[in-house]
Amino acid sequence: MSEDMGLQARLVDVGIDLVTREGVQALSLREIARRAGVSHGAPRRYFPTHLDLLSAIARQGFADLADRTATAIADTEVAPRAQIMALGRVYLDFARTERGMFELMFRHDLLESGRLRLRDTSLPLFGVLVDLVARAQPSSGAQPALVAGALWANLHGIAQLWGWGSLQLANGTEDIEPLLRATVDAHLGPEAR
Repeated sequence: MSEDMGLQARLVDVGIDLVTREGVQALSLREIARRAGVSHGAPRRYFPTHLDLLSAIARQGFADLADRTATAIADTEVAPRAQIMALGRVYLDFARTERGMFELMFRHDLLESGRLRLRDTSLPLFGVLVDLVARAQPSSGAQPALVAGALWANLHGIAQLWGWGSLQLANGTEDIEPLLRATVDAHLGPEAR
């Protein structure tokens, strides 16, 4: 790896560590450069704007989430509905354990900007959900992308409200599994027994 590529990767790694430990508010160019041991202007050689660097960090978050999802749904012998439940668990767990990264990944300004085309990284993960919904409801007549979009929005809402402590307070429980099951049932219909 060239020295330039090494520094570029180090800047992203430092950003990942920073967002993981201290949250998205800690991600200034100056702080990333300081922790990487370079001048505060050095990141601009690789990332012309602050958004470009944040997008590179968020891209790694999407890659991590995609890897976790692929591992969770790898068993093709499992029914699509069970794979959707596994994907939901991964998504909610990622939001809980990687709070800063989760927040960064879904910032609209990052998804819409930059030369890294962050949407190219985020949309394939949505495509996995669309495919699972299509396989879980092959004859329902519902458009899989619409059902998947509603399901994703519901999961994202659970993740946000759970992170704020609102759902635990409202439901009086720390168990997120019933919410996940209710969400899947609401969008796919009750599970056939």
